[in-house]
Amino acid sequence: MTDRAALVDIAARLGIALHHTDALGQPRAVSDEALLALIGALGFSPDPERARHELAAAEEQAPFGLDPLQLVHAEDPAPALPLRLPPAARALTWRCRLEDGSEQGGGLALDGARAGERYILPLPAGMPLGYHRLALAAGGVAAEISLAVAPARCHLPEALGPGAGSWGLTCQLYGLRRAEGWGIGDFSDLLRLGQAAGARGAAVLGINPLHALYAAEPLHVSPYSPSSRLWLNYLYIDVTAVPGFAEDAAVRELVSRPEFAAARAAADAAGLVDYGAVAACKRPVLEALYRRFRACELGEAGAARGELGAQFRDFQRSGGRELRDFACFEALHEYYYGGERRFSWTDWPAPMRDPRSPAVADFARAHGERVEFFEFLQWQADRQLAAAAAAGRAGGLTIGLYRDLAVGADPHGAEAWSDQELVAPGAAIGAPPDPLSRTGQNWGLAPVNPLVLRRRGFAPFIQALRANMRHAGILRLDHVMSLSRLYWIPNGMAAHAGAYVAYPLDALLRLLALESCRHRCAVIGEDLGTVPEGFRDTMQRAQVLSYRVVRFERGPDGAFVPPCQYPALAAASAATHDVATVKGFWCGTDLAWRRRLHLYPDAAAQQQEEKERARDRRLLLEALAREGLLAAERFGEFLSQTGEPAYSPALGDAILAFLARSHARLMLVQLEDILAADEQANLPGTTDAHPNWRRRLPRTLEEILGGAELARVAALIARARARRG
Repeated sequence: MTDRAALVDIAARLGIALHHTDALGQPRAVSDEALLALIGALGFSPDPERARHELAAAEEQAPFGLDPLQLVHAEDPAPALPLRLPPAARALTWRCRLEDGSEQGGGLALDGARAGERYILPLPAGMPLGYHRLALAAGGVAAEISLAVAPARCHLPEALGPGAGSWGLTCQLYGLRRAEGWGIGDFSDLLRLGQAAGARGAAVLGINPLHALYAAEPLHVSPYSPSSRLWLNYLYIDVTAVPGFAEDAAVRELVSRPEFAAARAAADAAGLVDYGAVAACKRPVLEALYRRFRACELGEAGAARGELGAQFRDFQRSGGRELRDFACFEALHEYYYGGERRFSWTDWPAPMRDPRSPAVADFARAHGERVEFFEFLQWQADRQLAAAAAAGRAGGLTIGLYRDLAVGADPHGAEAWSDQELVAPGAAIGAPPDPLSRTGQNWGLAPVNPLVLRRRGFAPFIQALRANMRHAGILRLDHVMSLSRLYWIPNGMAAHAGAYVAYPLDALLRLLALESCRHRCAVIGEDLGTVPEGFRDTMQRAQVLSYRVVRFERGPDGAFVPPCQYPALAAASAATHDVATVKGFWCGTDLAWRRRLHLYPDAAAQQQEEKERARDRRLLLEALAREGLLAAERFGEFLSQTGEPAYSPALGDAILAFLARSHARLMLVQLEDILAADEQANLPGTTDAHPNWRRRLPRTLEEILGGAELARVAALIARARARRG
């Protein structure tokens, strides 16, 4: 076997694709250099022969040839488990303990069976959905594994069932603003907006990821590059709603100081979210409220005195090691970044890089109150998010909040520090070239090692789903193709030089369906970009809603597909955080930013995109005319003789009505599009040059709720949804 052939063989065994076609239609072969780097990132030797032995040894280590978690199809009338028999096995005993505590078991003779053969063990029929424990013993070998009895399809509420025509509002939570606020949207704003949206007929209120960022470094602002996806961004806490704010004398004195009031007013008056200024205002108040809480509710020995103290202790217990690890990371990060400017945990002293080291345990004990402060922040954030979700449902949101789960985490953050075995070093995830980024994208996120994920019984995946389905009626999975494959880019290589790495789709999809049903939480899969052939069909069978954006829904000739051709199991939207708003698309605001920031590789690429946008404006007008939403003789109102665009609310209404007529069971409309904002939340391919994740809405929440636009658009959507063909 040649060196190349050996490399190809081990890459295939590890699920590394040798070639792919990017979203621009360009075939790409993966270089030997990239294959070697990715084999190493997955934890194997760069020598292919040695890597084969390592892989075989890893497979042999599993007792009975079983992974720690085995999937059982809930619809299977006769479930069974294939086992690899150990040497000298003459009999097999098994015992299955269900989640409800009941048990079944038995013994089987293995006459004639030989070591290493696959033996089919019948499992109890009719096991309920959930996670059960199976103990096995044969030939002196004993093992205990989990059985996940999982359905084939995710939960769908009645509002998303056959014939449904629900709609929802989406917003960037940080961008909400209210009169005399604190410079950033918060959970109280979410509560008020959810009530108002529900009262106007919305079934859903969607928000950006709420993931925890870095308390000690508030300038790291992307919600899609979080420190941890298990916990919440404390800056969304409404400090005025934290217990004790109105009663505590120290807090009243702090916020009444002229310099504090001036700083808060300046943060609130800023045109963009100034995360540093917001943190500088909120942190001292939250610290004072924690000190009050500790004195009043926990007492000197830390025991709970009252109901709130007991609730906090319950939250700590239910959070377990994951909460403790996160809070400890926050305290360590504050210590090293604040004192020595060491942002990444990989730059900390060696003992502190290991979350299980005695040095970290000593630090946590010595800084116990600081660690507990960060747990307190998570408790308060969770309480306020729960209150917002409950108020929204009570106010008419029949489905509830729509939360968003990022595809990965920052390799320098708490998630990577606390579970280093899971993170594949030496690579980052991203995307091959596509229309939004013609040179490819490196998102700088840590890839999860699929081999370790399987070896860990998929526990980290399950934990992430549970954390983000909490208080939600729908969960959006960012880049849902990650259930099947992820594009890995070796460190130091260009984004277009990466390769796709396979993930266990069948297992992940079944577990997603199981958690969806247990939480009664529907799922939207963001399936934009380079989508594998047949993937969308697989998602549809699993009742995962597709994510359809008007500008990408085209026929072979480039024309916009009519609303009647949108799939039913879909969430349809006019725009997303990564593309131009309705007005921005029409006016070319995004193109102007790309010109200004020199994001085009050359003048020809710029001219081509501008030509395509001019064509798309005309095609969109024609699509609206075919639906009877805009008369052809009115085209001149929106395109001058020179083809220059002119936007008006009438055009925006026609586009939203077009979308509302779609057969998609859920329509989503951005608050920015209701307000005819022209700037988008994020411009792909930029970091600091464009104010990503910092834009505030042009109007306060009071103005929005008291104004005419929200009610007018809600009525427009209701009429259009009722007229669907």
